[in-house]
Amino acid sequence: MNSIPTHEEALALLQQHVKTPNLVKHMLATEAFMRELARHFGLPEADQHKWGIAGLLHDIDYDEIKAPDQHSLVGYDILHNLGIDEEICQAVKIHNDHHGIAPQTQLDKALLAGETYTGFVIACALVQPDKKLASVNPQSAMKKFKSKGFAAGANRELMQRSQELLGLSVEEMLAMCITAMQGISSDLGL
Repeated sequence: MNSIPTHEEALALLQQHVKTPNLVKHMLATEAFMRELARHFGLPEADQHKWGIAGLLHDIDYDEIKAPDQHSLVGYDILHNLGIDEEICQAVKIHNDHHGIAPQTQLDKALLAGETYTGFVIACALVQPDKKLASVNPQSAMKKFKSKGFAAGANRELMQRSQELLGLSVEEMLAMCITAMQGISSDLGL
């Protein structure tokens, strides 16, 4: 079996494994951004769905793993054992940059890049007076990106390296990420 679950099936699977509300929001944000990236690259609807599901399920093991060095390897096993599409499983495994597995496919590269940008955009929203994604724009996000004191935990080196794999600029990535996340702002509570 090598299947791609529906959005509803993937959410049900998520609810079995992920209990932390902010982690679920991160995964929803990554799903939206992955779909936006797939649209940007002109992929057909089926591939947009596939990329979105990879984003939605990428941290499926995070709540259950007590050893961070195992994160994404266990996620791969969970998804692989359920018969989830192998390209999705591989992207989930590779997205944890700590394993040093080089991304091979466009999906691998997109997930590696995509999930790093969503956390940064959330940080941009949380410093707005209204704490809303609607108040975030690419220009202000880019200024914050250049400010090393802002969201110091955001791995800018990984963000830059991963977007280069996709042939996009930081500005383009931020703009697409903001647009995607604004589209689901009510789901994110932002």
